[in-house]
Amino acid sequence: MQKLHPSNFPRLQPLVLLAPSAIWLILLLVLPTLIIFELSLVPNIRPGDVVNPSGIQNYIRILDPLYIQVILRSLDLAIKTTIICLFLSFPVAYWIAQIAPKRWRNLLLLSFILPLWTSSLLRSYAWITILRPTGVLNILLKNLHLPTLELLNQTPSVLIGMSYSLLPYMVLILYASLEKLDTRLLEAAADLGATPIQAFWKVTVPQILPGITAGSMLVFITGLGDFINPELLGGASSMTAARLVYNQFLGATQNWGFGSALSMTLILVVSIAIALLIKFGEATPKR
Repeated sequence: MQKLHPSNFPRLQPLVLLAPSAIWLILLLVLPTLIIFELSLVPNIRPGDVVNPSGIQNYIRILDPLYIQVILRSLDLAIKTTIICLFLSFPVAYWIAQIAPKRWRNLLLLSFILPLWTSSLLRSYAWITILRPTGVLNILLKNLHLPTLELLNQTPSVLIGMSYSLLPYMVLILYASLEKLDTRLLEAAADLGATPIQAFWKVTVPQILPGITAGSMLVFITGLGDFINPELLGGASSMTAARLVYNQFLGATQNWGFGSALSMTLILVVSIAIALLIKFGEATPKR
């Protein structure tokens, strides 16, 4: 009798290897998403409401200009944070990967990881201490006889907090791509008469495009769902989709159906963003 061993069934070996991760994804991703989708179809019944048994009004309610504005504000913050992190991270990652001595690279990378060892809540409170009207920044500006800034509870303070929180992720991902950069191609481009700018766009960028795509994807998705920085640094004027979802589940409204519909909308937006980034990230520019 043939023993039941994976080696005796070659076609089952991939399934056996994929089974643990598949079970993990089903339990912690697929099932929770299905539960949220089911809750999104539950109507919020209040006295005097016209009940729609399908609960589709939860999705129709999202089309209200007020909620559309909140979603667009969340997308705007996530996109701006991604752009800021990309522009700030690239020179740092390039310097660490290509210029800094090899013996110092691990220490430099560790210096960027260190802030992640502390709670994101503590980091946000630290920025409150810096940006508040009587904070460190305005005290420094006063000592320099410069006008003070009103940043706290404004959009710039949210961008500062989000960019600071997500910058290490972008640096690490870009470093991983820039470390593998083939500098011989840059030398060849220079020998053929290419300017530094031309070499950057036609040689460097195509080589590190997967890293740019992965880093942008990670920062955008995390920024879109960020709750702590908009809540603590933005005040009432910076309502985002994540804060709106929180208010529906744990706030005074207690409208789980509408909160679930908002969550499903965010999942759809993130899925579209991932599809677009993967599509355009794989495309190489024409030479």
